[in-house]
Amino acid sequence: MKFAAILFVFASVVHAHDIITTPITWSREISRIVLKKCAGCHTQKGSAFPLTTYKEVRPWVVAIREEVLHRTMPPWGAVKGFGEFSNDTSLTPEEIELIVNWSEGGVPEGEEKDLPKDVGVPVMPRIASLNRIALTGTLKLQRPFKLGALVPKKTIPNASFQITAELPDGTIEPLLWLKDYRDRYAHPFVLRAPLLLPAGTTIRGVPPGNMVMLAPAPK
Repeated sequence: MKFAAILFVFASVVHAHDIITTPITWSREISRIVLKKCAGCHTQKGSAFPLTTYKEVRPWVVAIREEVLHRTMPPWGAVKGFGEFSNDTSLTPEEIELIVNWSEGGVPEGEEKDLPKDVGVPVMPRIASLNRIALTGTLKLQRPFKLGALVPKKTIPNASFQITAELPDGTIEPLLWLKDYRDRYAHPFVLRAPLLLPAGTTIRGVPPGNMVMLAPAPK
C-alpha cells in the first residue's frame, strides 16, 4: 500500500533521541488532538495501525508531520467552513501548528499525570438508514425534507464538487464541498444541526459519475 510505504520511509529516519526545544508535550496537548481526531481509525481494533499512545506514535512522528502539513491526514475530504458537521475530523490551523512544533521540538513525552482521563474513541453520530434520497445532477424536492447527513455513495477518484441547496425564496444554503475525496476513506458528513429543506428546494452540484445520498435527520 503506497501510503504505508511512505510512512515506513519517514519512520525509518526518526532519531531515537532529540534535543527538547518545545514546551509542547504528548501528554498535555498532542494526545488530546490524536484521540479526538485520529483515534476513530487508529486504534488496536480500528481500520489503521494504532496511534493512541506515545510509544505507538513516536516512530511515525516525521510521517505524521508531513501528512498533517499536506492535510492528507486525517482524511476528511471536504473544505472546512462550507457546511457545518458534527463529525468533522479535519485539523484546525492551531492543531496543525501544535503538532508541527512538537515534532520539530524534540517530541517530548511529558508526564503521565497530564494524560487525558477519558481515552474513549470518537463515536459516530447516528444516521437515519431509511428514506434516503439519491442525489446526482440536480434534484427538486417535491416535499419538505429534514436533512441530517450527506453520505457519498459513489465518487470518482479524488472527487471535487460543491453541493448547494436553493430554497424557494432564493436563499442558497451551502451543504458540502468535497475536495480530493477518496472512496477508500469513505465516511458520512453529519450536519451539526439538521436543516429543514422546504418543498420546492433545488439541490445541485453532484456531477455525472458520482452519487451522494441525502439522509434525513434521526427522529
